[in-house]
Amino acid sequence: MISTTIAVIIGSVSITPGTVWRVILSHVPWNVLGIEADWSRSQEIIIWQIRTPRVLLAMVVGAGLAISGAAIQALVRNSIADPYILGISSGASVGATAVILLGAFSFLGMYALSFAAFIGATVAVVIVFLLSRVGGRVSVIRLLLAGIAVSLVLSAMTNFMLLMSKEEGGIKAVMHWMMGSLAGAKWSNLMLPIIVFVVVYVVLRIHARHLNLLLLGEESALTLGVNLEKFRLLLILLVSLLTGVLVAVSGAIGFIGLIIPHVVRMLVGSNYKFVLPISALLGAIFLVWADALARIIIAPEEMPIGIITALCGCPFFIWMLRKQTYSFGEGE
Repeated sequence: MISTTIAVIIGSVSITPGTVWRVILSHVPWNVLGIEADWSRSQEIIIWQIRTPRVLLAMVVGAGLAISGAAIQALVRNSIADPYILGISSGASVGATAVILLGAFSFLGMYALSFAAFIGATVAVVIVFLLSRVGGRVSVIRLLLAGIAVSLVLSAMTNFMLLMSKEEGGIKAVMHWMMGSLAGAKWSNLMLPIIVFVVVYVVLRIHARHLNLLLLGEESALTLGVNLEKFRLLLILLVSLLTGVLVAVSGAIGFIGLIIPHVVRMLVGSNYKFVLPISALLGAIFLVWADALARIIIAPEEMPIGIITALCGCPFFIWMLRKQTYSFGEGE
């Protein structure tokens, strides 16, 4: 609540915390709280139509990417996996770019971007997962190499579409979108990400025990009754769906799925009954603050939020690669 309030306050127009919450609470259906409007029309527009949707979108995207990273890390039993590193975000980017520049899936209307991003993310993660399997087991080295290779190929496809496009406005939109931005947040495009996030979170939370069993290894999980093939397929579809929808509305924002679950496991351990909710909470807070920084660092211009998360994530990723004592579940 503190982060949300500060993030809405931050901006070129000075607004008090009291005004922020009175405006927000006045939009409760039928104004059951009986709040009288003692603010200007411009303040209401800034708070309710511009800043509040943006902060809510930051919360949903941050929480969604964090639990996606946690699920992927359980799937491959390694703490340096996340949707960005494994090429899922790059796959979603290809799908979204095809919609923006080529008009793909235009018959789906406002859902075309999310659907194309989901298809791209699913294809990417399936390819990476298949390439990383050695003798029926996932090799961590192959996983990282496959993720890098697939990301490069998909990035090349995105760049090719940009190169061949003659639509200058579309090119600028894609370039800005590829670096991550929440500037396009509106109430109208919040509903789908929120619904998908809630559904995926609930399903993952229901399967928290299975996620814990995956950390024990394939043989132990099978012995304890986990249908590995079906559960892996479920995880792949859930992560691809959530990542695709989030990337469609926010662009390619990396490293949240890497940083947040790792920090959470250092705080509360590897039990996914706690990892999932706390990852969602910390992911939401992290991206709210990252977005706030993106708005003020080079004000009045806005820095792409993907730059902020990369500046935090890259050193963290290097530190994790160098650290020798970090344990993940029952293994390294």
